[in-house]
Amino acid sequence: MTQELLTSIEGAAGKLSLNRPNALHSLTLDMCHAMSSALTAWASDDAVKAAILDHAEGRGFCAGGDINLLRESALNDGGVSGRKFFHDEYQLNHQMFTYEKPIVAFMDGITMGGGVGISQPCKFRVATEKTRFAMPETGIGLFPDVGGGWYLSRLGGRLGQFLALTGARLDGAECLWTGLATHYLPTEKLEEAKARIAEHPERIAGILGELSAPTPEARIAGNADKIAKHFASDRYEDILASLDADESEWAAKERRTLGTKSPQTCKVALRQLAESEKLTDFADNMAMEYRIASRVLTRPDFAEGVRAVIVEKTHDPEWDPATPEGVSDELIDQIFAPLPADEEWKPL
Repeated sequence: MTQELLTSIEGAAGKLSLNRPNALHSLTLDMCHAMSSALTAWASDDAVKAAILDHAEGRGFCAGGDINLLRESALNDGGVSGRKFFHDEYQLNHQMFTYEKPIVAFMDGITMGGGVGISQPCKFRVATEKTRFAMPETGIGLFPDVGGGWYLSRLGGRLGQFLALTGARLDGAECLWTGLATHYLPTEKLEEAKARIAEHPERIAGILGELSAPTPEARIAGNADKIAKHFASDRYEDILASLDADESEWAAKERRTLGTKSPQTCKVALRQLAESEKLTDFADNMAMEYRIASRVLTRPDFAEGVRAVIVEKTHDPEWDPATPEGVSDELIDQIFAPLPADEEWKPL
């Protein structure tokens, strides 16, 4: 079996390379543990001044978490193994967020779900012309987890709410414009960037700045006013009504998109971002997202969404509840409620 994570020390930098090319480097529990172990070791190694996170070969930086494992858990073991996956993955996300040495993530290719969770905590986040960034979870009855509530709620202009609900894909230029990326480099400059960072880890910002390319126009900038207007409310029904009342082609397209998403998890995402924005400690955000994940994992929409979108690719999920009006405040309250004390998420 090939190693799913390649770790090495090059110069003064520790290097983590995701290595599951056939699965677009989506994360397994073993990969999360291996990343965590390497970061723990490097934290106390004075010779390691920085960490580099990339993918070894093939398309995609990281397409997300192991969705099939999560669905099997939901269907077969009452969510036990799925909750274990979320718990330890979130510990890795928090470890990276609070890591004292700079981490540079090269988001060269598909960066979705769990890939967002391991790139956004990094001090330096490099997008390229190949970057495709999205949090598409509402389409499979999940929600933008792995810290998504924290990052998306802080984008401003209701961009985070738009991305969370629609699952819209951003290119590298759009990532830079929204602040989800700190730098934009052409792909052919990445190896030079990594080599120079390994040699001069104290100069990461300068190196990335020197190698940056002029950024193409960010398409989402042209829609920013529409997004701020139509996605202004934290009430899902208000957002749908706002889009329904607008006869433009853009509004009709986004309204059709929302019609394919799980009403339950769209309401969950709006509550999640509203709550996350008030928090001052990332650990509190991850504890909240773990509560949500523990509940959403075993509700009907997740297994059904994965069946329709990923397993059978029929794109005909039957959501339960089927309408936004059917998703009661009581249900959302239950999803967000504290877990028993011995089941709550805790940092490493």
